[in-house]
Amino acid sequence: MNLIRYRPRTLDLFDWDRAFERFLHEPFNGIRTPAVDIREDDNGYKIEVELPGLTEKDIEVKVENNVLSISSKKEEVKEDKDKDYVHKERRSYSFSRSFTLPENVKTDKIDANFKNGLLNISIPKAPESKPKLIEVKVK
Repeated sequence: MNLIRYRPRTLDLFDWDRAFERFLHEPFNGIRTPAVDIREDDNGYKIEVELPGLTEKDIEVKVENNVLSISSKKEEVKEDKDKDYVHKERRSYSFSRSFTLPENVKTDKIDANFKNGLLNISIPKAPESKPKLIEVKVK
């Protein structure tokens, strides 16, 4: 049995206790875990991953040993130079998600497209795994 900490709702616009707790216990990496939607139909599986602020060059999708991995690592360096000072800031964003694929997919036919911050991955099922309608005969 898992115990869950009770956190009563407050009317404050900002929950300072929760913000400090997250700051102390969760590493900030810019992108936490991206939102992923997975759907199945007769022809295969569709995965949608929300990746705002990234480009197709920042994303890596690979399949190895029937495991689909989606990852990204992006580093930004911002430097402002003025006559009397130099100001530098560095940020790094990274994440990795892995999914074990079912045995009935064709890993060599997986297709990935990225547009407007949304990664779409199509994973087709093998023909023998698709549902087959069996006609019922009367004797």
